[in-house]
Amino acid sequence: MRASLLLKRSAGLLLRKNMAQPALAARAVGKVSFAVFISRILGLVRDQVFAKLFGAGFYNDAWLVAFRIPNLLRDLVAEGALSSAFVPTFTEFLYKRGRSEAWLLANLVLSGLLILLGGFTLVLLIFPESFVYLLAAGFADVPGKVEVTAHLLRILSPFLMLIAMASVAMGILNTLNYFFIPALAPALFNVAVILSGFFLAPQFEKWGILPIHAMAVGALLGGLLQYCVQVPLLRKQGYRFQLRLDVNHAGVRKIARLITPAIVGVSAVQINILVNTQIASFLQANGPVSWLSYAFRIVYLPIGLFGVAVGVVNLRDVSLFAAQESWDELKETVANSIKLVSIMAIPSTIGLMVLAVPVVHVLFERGDFTPSDTLHTAYALILYSLGLFAYSCMKIYVPTFYALGDTRTPVRISLMAVASNLLINLVLVFFILPQEYRYVGLALGTALSVTLSNALLARSFKHKLGVLRDYRVMPTFLKTLGAAAVMGAIVYSLNQFFQKHWGEMGLWQEIVALAVCICVGIGVYFGCCRLLRIEETRYLFHRLKR
Repeated sequence: MRASLLLKRSAGLLLRKNMAQPALAARAVGKVSFAVFISRILGLVRDQVFAKLFGAGFYNDAWLVAFRIPNLLRDLVAEGALSSAFVPTFTEFLYKRGRSEAWLLANLVLSGLLILLGGFTLVLLIFPESFVYLLAAGFADVPGKVEVTAHLLRILSPFLMLIAMASVAMGILNTLNYFFIPALAPALFNVAVILSGFFLAPQFEKWGILPIHAMAVGALLGGLLQYCVQVPLLRKQGYRFQLRLDVNHAGVRKIARLITPAIVGVSAVQINILVNTQIASFLQANGPVSWLSYAFRIVYLPIGLFGVAVGVVNLRDVSLFAAQESWDELKETVANSIKLVSIMAIPSTIGLMVLAVPVVHVLFERGDFTPSDTLHTAYALILYSLGLFAYSCMKIYVPTFYALGDTRTPVRISLMAVASNLLINLVLVFFILPQEYRYVGLALGTALSVTLSNALLARSFKHKLGVLRDYRVMPTFLKTLGAAAVMGAIVYSLNQFFQKHWGEMGLWQEIVALAVCICVGIGVYFGCCRLLRIEETRYLFHRLKR
């Protein structure tokens, strides 16, 4: 018993020592980023399938609203509230009480989620129209649009429970230092939906069923695969699911205390998106909902690559340091995470703004997706991009507050962000912008409210644990901004050259032109980073060489 305890403490100290090294953190982030990159690329392919089959009109709008509820839960659970509440608690049980108690906690949480979400699934099956009106009341002005959306929502309703199972599995494996497979799991969801578009949708059309329903069936299959791919690793570690309920269990009570405010704390952006969807549904009969969604999907690619990836690794590390009350190591971890986000998010922001039109054109303009849809989506993409850095940093700050046991600060700031977003949206949409471009005010409002939230979170973190001046966060940020500005100017000039010949190019030539702009931008940016001696890029280059 004593030997086991000493071994556990030694392992914890060794892990603590290793995780304080930025190179090791960068390595873990690299694994997650690569897996998320695959998933996000497949997500873009999935959106291309939707754009080709359904354009930016009636059926795509219906799908986006129907999928908004399960997708909202996925964002809150898989990358937000459940992770913020479950991972620190599971980590504490694992390192202080042993695996048997940690497995019991996981079973209690998963069993409780299945029962709660099972009840919510029944509500969606019985009252789908009510949720459609809640999200997009403007659909009632288009005959049949509410009915199609409600039918899709019924099909998608079991997706909630599947994602909850996958999310708990991801939290367990991340705590046990498995990052790649859990981060890769969402790729299977995208694969299932893509294959449904190619093979199942045509069959549905032959059978007299709306092809859009095939995509909902594919989403359900993808949710199941997302959980099943993680099961072998769980079993290898000794975990076996058992249906257990105990609401008085200490770990369950702690998670319950954390998860409700955590949902509010991490949901500012998602609530803003719901608000945007509701307002957009009234602006035009068809289009704005889809334009905003396509634009946000593109922005979500870099957010997933480094915002979510860094956030996942950061949560694992700060949870352990908080349990050990190692505050200096926790601050260093947060500082290193912010610097990693800076060197990737800032150039991505400038790159997306400069290349918005060719990016949207190459990704989506085919089939029912028109040149007009490209321009409208590109405008939204430019304004969404302004919040990319802040949104990525929120993936670091919010879970850190919950690892510290502070539930009030993220909730307070999140509520302020939602209120500011609503106010900005209403002013821009109904008092400033012309009718044709009112929808872009929704993207700008989201970016501004996210930026405000991140600034308030950074200030609160400084008051709680002190400044990060010793870790050179601001110098890294400023150097990164300078390097990205040089990159943006060169890529803009190169893109202007290609734009003169854009109409004469075929699709593959346009893809090559865009790839040249991106590759030149990457080369210029990292060349400037080397000249400015930004330390974090050295870790990334070292990782690439290996």
